[in-house]
Amino acid sequence: MAGRLWRLCNLLMAAFFGLAAAVQVNDPDAGLWTVVYLVPAALTLLVSINPSITDNGFWRSLCDLHSAGCIVGTIALACSLFAYAQGNILHQEEGRELFGLVIITIWMSLCRSSAKSPLGGVRLIAAIVVALFPFVSWLYIYVNKEMRASWPTHCKTVI
Repeated sequence: MAGRLWRLCNLLMAAFFGLAAAVQVNDPDAGLWTVVYLVPAALTLLVSINPSITDNGFWRSLCDLHSAGCIVGTIALACSLFAYAQGNILHQEEGRELFGLVIITIWMSLCRSSAKSPLGGVRLIAAIVVALFPFVSWLYIYVNKEMRASWPTHCKTVI
């Protein structure tokens, strides 16, 4: 049962990362963010198909490299938001980008740790929560028109 839930969570996250890449079409820096989301989409899709892929050296290297880049991006965006943010950071594009990087980093960490021992208990519950969080957030943002009102035009036309 835990193995099936882990695969389903990876399938959900692959879908989320793929959708996140697709909505970058109108973004001024779409190329960067499309790659940022497509790499974990591919990696998590592979895990959903074959969870033992996390033992593969190439998979682990790509996961580590991408995670390191996301951590650097997270730090840079967090510093920028700390210095310049006014109000709710989700109302700022950099805030949403920051949360995307955090989600990627957390998920890649869960995938990477699943190679050592199968996910179960607290880690499986954390995986389920993390896998559902982006979809619940998107639903909340879609319903909350007031939140989207302050967004740049390129963000409003994709949803």
